[in-house]
Amino acid sequence: MQGSFSTDSAAPLETLRSAGYSALWHIRKMPERAIRYGIPPQLFGWRWRRREPLFEYVARQPDDRASLEIVRGAYTESYPLPRNMTKGDLSAQGALWGYAIRDVPNYRVSETYIAGLADMRMVFATTPDKGDFFPAMIGPDGQSIEARETSYRPLHAEASASGRCGRRLGRAMWIWERAYHNHSHWLTAHLPKLLLLKNRNEVDGLVLPERRTKVMDHSMRMIGIEPEDYRTFSFDDPLEIDDLRFVGTDRFAPDLVNSVRAAFAGSEEPTRKIFISRRNSRGRKLVNEDELWPVLRLLGFERFLMEDLEFEQQVELMQQTRILVAPHGAGLTNMIFCPAGGHVLEIADPGFPNPNFYALSSALGLNYALLHARAGKADHPLDRDLTVDVASVVRSLRQIA
Repeated sequence: MQGSFSTDSAAPLETLRSAGYSALWHIRKMPERAIRYGIPPQLFGWRWRRREPLFEYVARQPDDRASLEIVRGAYTESYPLPRNMTKGDLSAQGALWGYAIRDVPNYRVSETYIAGLADMRMVFATTPDKGDFFPAMIGPDGQSIEARETSYRPLHAEASASGRCGRRLGRAMWIWERAYHNHSHWLTAHLPKLLLLKNRNEVDGLVLPERRTKVMDHSMRMIGIEPEDYRTFSFDDPLEIDDLRFVGTDRFAPDLVNSVRAAFAGSEEPTRKIFISRRNSRGRKLVNEDELWPVLRLLGFERFLMEDLEFEQQVELMQQTRILVAPHGAGLTNMIFCPAGGHVLEIADPGFPNPNFYALSSALGLNYALLHARAGKADHPLDRDLTVDVASVVRSLRQIA
């Protein structure tokens, strides 16, 4: 099923690697568990706080302190298996993502909701290496109010320990999650929220980050939202918000990702075959791209580096795409603009079985295949370069009518 690269010999190493990640995760959780049992957070330098899930917090508040509107309830979607795999081929490893590849065929779509929360403090942190953004929401009693991709981390300790007062806002509409500037997170987590609020005429009160990418501003303007019309916040200053409206969604909810496709829909018939190259990227480059590309070219493919295209060009290209082949990476998220019924072939490391693109393809009504590649060595899985079996790529493409 997976070409000439057998995964049997890699299974013990994969299991050992997974056990290592699991052990490290439990060790890091020990101080947090101590705080849960009453140890003051300041004894750990505010690196951890007591946590409370948002729904539980709202449930115990009086009506004048918190509210919760369920815009669309949770439910389960049934999705087809990847075209080139059986159920037994699907990885059960999902600790890093909260679900595994084997969970996608019966994918649990979480609620879309808007919570109203009084007297909240938002604090922010960024990673020193990649500059990834992490928001945390602190309640009036000093606990972390936890939601998807909004969680208190040791990174927030400096902002907490300083005790400085933040900028005060009366009312604010909040959509921002971890790594919002990442192309994939922007298209699947944040742009759908903006469209939801726009369709409900509730964009007023939106607060934007000062640091934004060109793609963010361009895509907002394309859906009729002018970034200059809204207040901004800085990573360096906490926010004290009297009336916070917090929007929660599932990144791969079909109604939300399809709203993005509909907002940018083109009218041309999709006929193009596109290969997204990562040859200029830091990690997950195809080591044998020079071997694969001539074969793809003979099969009618065109090769693109997404970073060479303006956002509008990326959208137009995907609207015309019938078959999309790419290594695992943010560029694959552009499938959100591909018309339903197309085909996606993801080349990925089986030792890092990320289910997100399978879930996104399924939600968009695209036919998905997962091609396992041999991974090189690197400290982080996302930095490992890949070698794919060219024959397995050709076999998968020949299954497409």
